[in-house]
Amino acid sequence: MRHKTSIKASLHKARLSLLSLSAATVLMSSLTAQAAERVGDFALLDQDGIYHNMSWYDNNKAVALFVQVNGDTASQASLARLTELRNEYESRGIVFMTINPLGQSRDSVASEVSALGDIPALIDDTQLISEALGIEKSGEVLLFDPSAFTVMYRGPAGDELESALAKTAQGDLPDSSVLAAQGSDISYPARDHNMTQGVSYVDDIAPILTKHCADCHREGGIGPFAMDSHVMAQGWSPMIREVLMTKRMPPAQIDPHIGNFSNSYNVPFEDQQKLLHWIALGSPKDGNADPLAQLEWPETEWAFGEPDLIVPVPAQEIPATGVLEYIDVIVPIPGLIEDRWLKASQYISSEPTVLHHTLNALIEPGQRPKPGLIGSFSHPDAPYITPYIPGAEPYIEDPDTGGLLKAGTTLALNMHYTTTGRSAVDEGKIGLWFYDEGEEPSQRKLGECACIFPNEWTNIPPNDPNFEQIKSITLGYDAYLTAFHPHMHFRGKSMVFEAQYPDGSSETLLNIARYNYDWQIEYKLVVPKFVPAGTKVVVSGKFDNSLQNPANPDPEREVPWGQQSWDEMFFGQVYWKAADPAVLDQLREKLGGGVAAN
Repeated sequence: MRHKTSIKASLHKARLSLLSLSAATVLMSSLTAQAAERVGDFALLDQDGIYHNMSWYDNNKAVALFVQVNGDTASQASLARLTELRNEYESRGIVFMTINPLGQSRDSVASEVSALGDIPALIDDTQLISEALGIEKSGEVLLFDPSAFTVMYRGPAGDELESALAKTAQGDLPDSSVLAAQGSDISYPARDHNMTQGVSYVDDIAPILTKHCADCHREGGIGPFAMDSHVMAQGWSPMIREVLMTKRMPPAQIDPHIGNFSNSYNVPFEDQQKLLHWIALGSPKDGNADPLAQLEWPETEWAFGEPDLIVPVPAQEIPATGVLEYIDVIVPIPGLIEDRWLKASQYISSEPTVLHHTLNALIEPGQRPKPGLIGSFSHPDAPYITPYIPGAEPYIEDPDTGGLLKAGTTLALNMHYTTTGRSAVDEGKIGLWFYDEGEEPSQRKLGECACIFPNEWTNIPPNDPNFEQIKSITLGYDAYLTAFHPHMHFRGKSMVFEAQYPDGSSETLLNIARYNYDWQIEYKLVVPKFVPAGTKVVVSGKFDNSLQNPANPDPEREVPWGQQSWDEMFFGQVYWKAADPAVLDQLREKLGGGVAAN
């Protein structure tokens, strides 16, 4: 089954690569799209913030998309047939969904489709997917082939649709002619404006790419190519379209309707529209200057200038092949001759292709290491030295916040390496930046992990596409939530952080609708969120142990907790600050000194 899974993943990647070669003209032609025309793969979130990628459904014969507009008579008439048709054809390989092409609010759409039960109601916030599908009328229905990425049928929800469904369920192709649907016209104001007035590369596109792409896609960056000129942006425009349509890039993006995060990795809806319409126009260049070619990047590898202190990490020799156990090393912090308040830190690996992540623990003078490197981070004066995390940025504390790094402290590292077919030697280093001498920050970073360890773990059943595990923590005092950090392995699918308040109300804090093991980000709130004492933060994580998950090592396996990536973990780290400074003294009295776990 592993072999079958790897073949499926390879075919999936090949399909996306072929798509990227021909996608440059797709959006333009989709303005008058007909049935049987290739649209391309795409993904949308539904009324509950759940991620739906069409290629994930490629083990089905078709996805039936009912065009839904709130309060629209034609939509209501079309949806009246949905339940009947779903009962008839869902078991025969047809997936049923609705799609709202106007990007109307989740609550309003959920209310409109509530009578349909658990059907996913996709919401097209940017209208770009609806444009590509050629949706023109409310109440029309599309049959979409999730393998070929084509529209097989377009028309009303009448006898013609039932005939098309019957043929598709039998494995035959339905009539590809377009049938007129009686409904309200769907307007596309952004498309009409951008396609007639044009989109400026200099004024619009280059700034968008600079802000959201070029930091990684530059010479020496972690991206696979440098987006350092119009020629490069134009050449890669088919791929830019594909990754925006499927929400694969920017990586680690989260639900844009939940919370306000400084590092959401989301491209604003208007900017996505400009990018794809610019691509549809042929990715033209205007003006004499090329802003991307004029970008300059700092020569230093350190994010905050030269560090006050650099901690060398012992070199690790990594073989070309094999399974590696986690490596534990104790690292002294040379040059720390007095206690200093820590402001920022950065971990640089010389071989990031083999280092997957590290975990840290600080061992203060006279203390012994305590078991476990993840969990409570509740000692008020504990400093935070960032571990190495896939995709993570260098860490800097919030203003007037920090922890005390005591002279004589040593750093315990737990290091996870993977082999790549090439032997390597990783010589890491950690940069530390301190507050000025005599300057003491008044605020402290606190936190706790909603972690599931082996004693509480429930094995993930074979072939389960949506297995859920839940863990919670309860705050014992008023606090301001500041950040959240997820961690799962290859089968991780999504993770949601929810606050359940003492008065019985609840609120979603963060929705990582498409979790990606390669990008494990600490998501930071722009404005810390007050929560009263007794608030429970509930973290729910879902795992996809099916063949449809191209990253799944073996869908036939019952998956236990384990350190290796083919096993699974569940960590939902929550960070906060105490609302009342007196709490810090209470914690100091309760916890005393000792190990600070990062």
